[in-house]
Amino acid sequence: MSSSRAPLCPARLEPIFSPRPWGARTLAPLFPEKTNLAEPLGEAWLTGDQCRFASGPFAGKKLSEAWPEMPAEWTGTQISSRNAAFPLLVKFIFSQEKLSVQVHPDDAYASIHEQAAGGRGKTEMWYVIDAAPGAEVLVGLRPNVTAATFKRAIADASLEDLLQHIPLRPGDAMFVPAGTAHTIGAGFVLCEIQQSSDLTYRVYDYNRCDATGKSRELHLEKAFDVIRFGEQLGGKVAPATVSRNGVTKTFFIACRYFATERWQFAHPVSTESSREHFELWIVIQGAGSIRWSQQSAPFAPAQVWLIPAGLGSFGFAPESDATMLRTCVPANLASVAAHMQQQGVSAVDASRLVFA
Repeated sequence: MSSSRAPLCPARLEPIFSPRPWGARTLAPLFPEKTNLAEPLGEAWLTGDQCRFASGPFAGKKLSEAWPEMPAEWTGTQISSRNAAFPLLVKFIFSQEKLSVQVHPDDAYASIHEQAAGGRGKTEMWYVIDAAPGAEVLVGLRPNVTAATFKRAIADASLEDLLQHIPLRPGDAMFVPAGTAHTIGAGFVLCEIQQSSDLTYRVYDYNRCDATGKSRELHLEKAFDVIRFGEQLGGKVAPATVSRNGVTKTFFIACRYFATERWQFAHPVSTESSREHFELWIVIQGAGSIRWSQQSAPFAPAQVWLIPAGLGSFGFAPESDATMLRTCVPANLASVAAHMQQQGVSAVDASRLVFA
């Protein structure tokens, strides 16, 4: 079937799993089949290039193969799939131990220094699915930290003292713009929504070794090129929540790369796609059916569904309480702020949650 005639329908992607030395030996309950693992898995990539479609007209194809074929009815009028990677990378992160202290470059730096890796920077957000008591992330530098004090702290293993320690609970969200020094502590299950980039510059890794016994590579020169000293951006999100028509919507953050909100509902809900952009719906909790054009398909936890821009009306019929994250690449940030206000968010909150 020609891609230009691909029938419009929600399409589910299959995850791929990545070993990490800080990962977990069980990914239950999100992935109950992943227990008693021989090696720790740290990440489940839901929209990686190698993820294959499990349903829809592109079933069996990798995302990297299907995306260039998708017409505007799928991608949206404001997003071109030609000569570009799929713009959103969604992951689940399972941290049995703390991650390395690291930083990601922005687009300007990556376009010059990381052409071979795609030339895209990495701004991201985390949504907390589960957290052990007392679990914390370290995001952003404390006041008055300079490059010189940062370098000394690496040398004497006191780097954590220079970072902001932020305890998190399930339902919390963090915004981590490119250039922000950070690490994720032990005891988390997170959903990470980010630019489609895997560029990470490690500055400290707690003297860990990889599976071969070799110390993992650090990237100090590049890291110091991109770390933001002085005023820090991002941090823990103070979201805005509105309830109407049987659904509670929580608006987290919107930036040029993604806009993310949480939907919680126990009864059928309906909505509409935007012709300007596709959407991703990430099932955090609950099962039921997704419905469109007198058709339906079952949904379950840990799934991600791509909603074509031209689909029109669709909805969800849950069997019990459901929690989903909806994310997209916004056509423009002014329209996101206007949408929030139409949903009942105050102008002040809408302005605060839009990161220009």
